[in-house]
Amino acid sequence: MKVLLLSVVLGLLYAGHGEAQLILKPFSGEWKTHYIAASNKDKITEGGPFHAYVRHLEFHANNTVDLDFYVKSDGECVKKQLTGERQQLLVYHVEYAGENEVTILHLSPDAIIGSIHNVDEEGKETDLVGVLSKRDQISDLVYQKFKKETEDKGIPEENIVNFSDNDDCPEE
Repeated sequence: MKVLLLSVVLGLLYAGHGEAQLILKPFSGEWKTHYIAASNKDKITEGGPFHAYVRHLEFHANNTVDLDFYVKSDGECVKKQLTGERQQLLVYHVEYAGENEVTILHLSPDAIIGSIHNVDEEGKETDLVGVLSKRDQISDLVYQKFKKETEDKGIPEENIVNFSDNDDCPEE
């Protein structure tokens, strides 16, 4: 009887992991980068690995998220595709330009604010905060939340880059 009860409990716990990821499924779809701030601004200027124009996020029940985006190199848009693995609810591990811990800080039907802690191949650490939206513009409230998160990470205001003003990469 104890074995049967333990099996049921373990089954429910296992099912709960997929259900947590399914909560994010409605947030899959087309997204656009509006602002990114970084403790090392070189990472988000043209040619930097995080000078990224996000196009699509897809949350999967297998605890992964796919990310399609463009980076600019010598004025050209280069398409990239990555997969992140969920570490805990709203936290993902992504291998790109080193190791990254990506955390979703704020989530709404038309805006996502997230942070990235990047440790590059040389061991240099960079904190980033970005805001994505499904719309062409973000609200003042979303922008204020984004700025608060950058301040909380100790990122100076002059290290905020507006991506919506120079986004000429292809739409998906």
